[in-house]
Amino acid sequence: MNVSSTEATSSVSHFILMGFPSSPQMQLLYFGLFSAVYTLTLMGNAAIVCAVRWDWRLHTPMYIFLGNFSLLEICYVTTTVPNMLANLLSTSKSISFVNCFAQFYFFFSLGCDEGLFLCIMAFDRYLAICRPLHYPHIMTKQLYTGLAIFGWSCGFIVFLTPVVLISHLPYCGPNTINHFVCDPIPLMMLSCSEDTTTQFIYSTFNAIFMIGTFLFVLCSYALVIVAVLRMPSATGKRKAFSTCASHLAVVILFFGSVMVMYISPGSGRPVKMQKIVTLFYSVITPLCNPLIYSLRNKKMKTALRKIFGTECDIHKLSIRIKFHH
Repeated sequence: MNVSSTEATSSVSHFILMGFPSSPQMQLLYFGLFSAVYTLTLMGNAAIVCAVRWDWRLHTPMYIFLGNFSLLEICYVTTTVPNMLANLLSTSKSISFVNCFAQFYFFFSLGCDEGLFLCIMAFDRYLAICRPLHYPHIMTKQLYTGLAIFGWSCGFIVFLTPVVLISHLPYCGPNTINHFVCDPIPLMMLSCSEDTTTQFIYSTFNAIFMIGTFLFVLCSYALVIVAVLRMPSATGKRKAFSTCASHLAVVILFFGSVMVMYISPGSGRPVKMQKIVTLFYSVITPLCNPLIYSLRNKKMKTALRKIFGTECDIHKLSIRIKFHH
């Protein structure tokens, strides 16, 4: 019987996200663990956003980009973790067709934006260290505002094509996704017909975007390292290396895990490994980023102490006033 693509697509109204199949006790343990990680991620990244917003000494392009990156991390982790936590407590574990593709779109668009922000931050460090005299004239408010807008919007524009293509594949049979997120690879595998064109477009898009952004970041930091090694001052070298080391650590964490997953989607990795790698870059990396940036940066540590120290002082003052009354 011939079934049209539209009819086939509409025959699946929802998907089942299996998540982490295990005993109810283990599901509760996972729920507690991921809830703690999610809370710490929100707190860490929100602290950086607040520090950049409220401390005037951090109103420079590098910290403005870092503040945007931290806000992006909050959005990125929120596209998957709340739904994953709800699924751990749910018996049905279902997600509607529309919600599944909405999650897919936002998760991967924000993932693209992360890669772009890492490029923007690498470009900013290149200008600051390799072109220090020209930096204030090049990195104007107009340019860094434009770069931030580009970093936020580009992923949402570019990722429309793969999402539309995959959502228009015919889905008429099984609807169980052995994952905790609506990932494109299992979604394409659930399609009734193997659309090699869509798979090729998706793989090509991923390869070009990831390799392109990764090479841009590596080239930028290679030029930065060469410039740092030429610096006569030992203090200047230490300061520059400290900044670049934290940036590179985040780059390796993010690009390393993402490249393992998405450059060759048909490579037959075990499902368990796919989940672990996805968990690493979608949950663990956003938790590590604020730690990496704040622990290795004196200005950021001072700003965080100032903000939370002020809050503590206000709290102590209010207690004293109540006590005297």
